[in-house]
Amino acid sequence: MPKKQDRLLRVGVLGCGPIAQAAHFESCTKARNAELFAVCDVADDLRERMAATHAPRKSYADYDTMLADPELEAVIIATSDAFHVPAAIRALQAGKHVLCEKPLGVAVEEVEALAATVRQTGLTLQVGHMKRFDPGIEAAKSFIATEMGELQALKAWYCDSTHRYAMTDAVQPLMVTSQNARKPSGDPKADKRRYFMLAHGSHLLDTARHLAGEITAVQARLSERFGAYCWFVDLEFANGTLGHLDLTVAIRGDWQEGFTIYGEHGSIQAKTYNPWYYKSSDVEIFHEKDASTRRVLGADGHFYRRQLEGFADTILHGLPQQGADVTDGLASVRGMVAIARSVERGQPVRLAEVEGLV
Repeated sequence: MPKKQDRLLRVGVLGCGPIAQAAHFESCTKARNAELFAVCDVADDLRERMAATHAPRKSYADYDTMLADPELEAVIIATSDAFHVPAAIRALQAGKHVLCEKPLGVAVEEVEALAATVRQTGLTLQVGHMKRFDPGIEAAKSFIATEMGELQALKAWYCDSTHRYAMTDAVQPLMVTSQNARKPSGDPKADKRRYFMLAHGSHLLDTARHLAGEITAVQARLSERFGAYCWFVDLEFANGTLGHLDLTVAIRGDWQEGFTIYGEHGSIQAKTYNPWYYKSSDVEIFHEKDASTRRVLGADGHFYRRQLEGFADTILHGLPQQGADVTDGLASVRGMVAIARSVERGQPVRLAEVEGLV
């Protein structure tokens, strides 16, 4: 665990559900430059149990009361997707910085409203695309920025597994639930197309855009068979790079995630692991100049903690924001909407032209 610094960002976590339990409480506790200052949840039983386990300085049943605390500096929004934007706007208006779980929102218009609030307040908003803090992916990004030259093509895939829970249950803590938890109206998981795209497609789109640049248009096809969903998506990048995405939920086999990139002065092959293993991606970078292949070890694979540390560095020390910002979050939502519209229409869709819900 990194040694704690003298100045720690005082963070409150909104929502004591699974993602907070699996990722954010521990990240706040372990981060070198942040502390778990407060937790907030309407479910008294769940909040009290999490407070007893993780020992924040303060515990709140009411979000606005937590936001009114003058000592609180930032919030992590770890709620259901439908609550992300309203909670983020309230935090910004209260003068608090925001680290919001992905996807940033569920519709183009609400995220545009959030972006306007970020501009008005001048505060930091970071989206929880934690894969940007995977050391293997960081090495790929660095090679692209400094040595690779022009990109020719990117292929990326995210294939969830029918066996994922048998595997991840062995390494995750037992999730504590409550009958009193606040839930969005309706069942977010009822529409599988939408649920899988928001949960998984947001990761795949952000990784592709992070590595290869702005996505301007998509053409998507969807196959639904035996309870599995497979999207094949052709991407048009602003810089002329060719792109292809494979989002499949769930394959009959082990988790498969990664990407291949071809460029002017080399190529990149990446294998990414299920995030709950906290294992950095295996990324092999081929350098054409000396015909050598290199791979970073990436020993520190706690990307949830590392994203919080990057967030805190931006706020406390004015360092450039390394994580996804509100523009990136909006681009991801636009990409998901464009994929849905392309499937419906059977034709290419430009991201700048889409509106509405994913």
